Amino acid sequence: MAETNSRVLEMAYLMLEGRRTVREVAKMIGYSKSTVHHDLTTKLEKIDPLLYEQVKDLLDYNKNVRHLRGGEATRLKYQQEPQLEKHPNP
Repeated sequence: MAETNSRVLEMAYLMLEGRRTVREVAKMIGYSKSTVHHDLTTKLEKIDPLLYEQVKDLLDYNKNVRHLRGGEATRLKYQQEPQLEKHPNP
């Protein structure tokens, strides 16, 4: 149980320290994003309620701006791809 608690706390601190997303934290520590999200939304509340409130605020913020991040990623993708020339149909 102590190992689980330390893992959950590590996830929480990593997330808050860099205002990271669940995906970023999952990639850093080698767990799935489902596990990270579950640990941060259910287990952390029982371990450290004050830390849970901070993480919850960041999770809510990330959820509110995810459409902006997706749009930015799409913009960058098409900005980096070479543009194909459009030829009129013969």
